[in-house]
Amino acid sequence: MATSQLHDSTAPQVLADQYDTLHSQFRWLVPDDFNIAQACCTRWAEEDAQRPQALHRVAIREHVSGQNSAQSKTYTYVELYQAANRLSNLLTRLGVNRGDVVAIVLPQRFETAVAYLAVLQMGAVAMPLSILFGPEALQYRLQDSDAVLAICDEAAADSLQTVRASCPLLRKVLGVGISDKSVDLELNYAIAVESIAYTAIKNISSDGAILIYTSGTTGPPKGALIPHRALIGNLTGFVCSQNWFGFDGIGNKESHAVFWSPADWAWTGGLMDALLPTLYF
Repeated sequence: MATSQLHDSTAPQVLADQYDTLHSQFRWLVPDDFNIAQACCTRWAEEDAQRPQALHRVAIREHVSGQNSAQSKTYTYVELYQAANRLSNLLTRLGVNRGDVVAIVLPQRFETAVAYLAVLQMGAVAMPLSILFGPEALQYRLQDSDAVLAICDEAAADSLQTVRASCPLLRKVLGVGISDKSVDLELNYAIAVESIAYTAIKNISSDGAILIYTSGTTGPPKGALIPHRALIGNLTGFVCSQNWFGFDGIGNKESHAVFWSPADWAWTGGLMDALLPTLYF
């Protein structure tokens, strides 16, 4: 029986192990001038700007549960792009330059995505900080990173105000939905007068994009500078772990996929492994 199967063309064929060949020939295809903001928003917004408004793709669905569910909103890539451009113009006017660190102390909300994209397309570095951080944790990271500006909401405003005197490089604090003396400017009010046109800087893919600090459980927190190109490496793992998100299962692009993100956008699990990959696709 075994002998006859050796000559049976219908018998299962054993494929040669190609791992060594695949491993030796594998290369990441990383463009020289890759920017996360352009890849995750600008390209989609520019495409949609050429189409009727009714066909503009949704970038973010901001869900409000309970009795306030009627306040839930959807934002298109065009709206996200224009808001990011307005904020980039404001930050430029406030003296934020390429390579400067901007702290983002916000929960999941539309303005959080706007802040990241605005900072990244400027060539500045976004530093996500948890809204659960107290004054001591904020102070350490703001001082160590030389952050020049912070964006927060009411949850972190008082803590930031407490540490400002010990963070001399922190020139401005923008508040989302805050109009009192704990912040210098209310973000949405301030950007309303800014232009929706902004010319993004041309950066290289190895430029720093996001500065994330370790928890500090085994010593002082340490900053890890993540370059723009790192997003490309995250995409394959995200797609595979999320049931081929963004595709229909056979390799074709699916434009109506929706991803619910429960993870805090102040950490790599929420930002690099959820928010940015979903916007990318």
